[in-house]
Amino acid sequence: MTRRAGLENKFFDRRFLAEKTNCDKPENSRTINIGTPMKKTLLPVALVVLYGLAGCLPTSINPLYTDKDLVFDPALVGVWSDKDDSKEFTWTFEKAGEKSYKFVYAETDGKAGRFDARLLKIGDARFLDFFPDESGIEEMNRSDFYKIHLVRTHSFLRVSQIEPTLQMNPLDLKWLREFLHKNPRAIRHEKVGDGDDAQIVLTASTRELQKFVLAHLKTEGAFGEPINLKRQAASKSQK
Repeated sequence: MTRRAGLENKFFDRRFLAEKTNCDKPENSRTINIGTPMKKTLLPVALVVLYGLAGCLPTSINPLYTDKDLVFDPALVGVWSDKDDSKEFTWTFEKAGEKSYKFVYAETDGKAGRFDARLLKIGDARFLDFFPDESGIEEMNRSDFYKIHLVRTHSFLRVSQIEPTLQMNPLDLKWLREFLHKNPRAIRHEKVGDGDDAQIVLTASTRELQKFVLAHLKTEGAFGEPINLKRQAASKSQK
């Protein structure tokens, strides 16, 4: 398989995802101070996060899925965007394996993020879990010693439907900050950084993540406004 660069590129434009989540006004929560052992461990995670979701989604050290949770829906394969005539943001999904996808998020300025993605079902709910393609790390112009300090973190979106439009809801970061401030032991996590760019990194196991997410599927405010994407007509080269 050909390796492709992508980790260094920005993933979601903050303007777009800010419309779906309350990511611009983080509240107080546990902060990892510079110089502590945990800070040294999670700082590389923060670097990956900054290259990725720019503080608009919580990320996780562990995936939301186990192998038994994975499903594959061919309807997800294709090119999607937020508007019929807009190429500002495109989401492209390709089949990568029996139950896996390659996911590319591209912007008009040529910047793109490449990810490994999995569709999963826990209970009656479907989610899309994604994390940076390792080729981005391999092709960075950095020493191997530097690269081993970078950690690929997971993010996930709840998938409400795929057809006729792809509709997904992000876990709301502001809600999560406020909830964890009041219930710090609800799920294992760390807060990396301060201010508007503070990031919640979930450190819980996959089982704990699933239990937490399922418990809050119907909690008011837990999931942000839906991201609605429309399928783009296939180009001649794709037909």
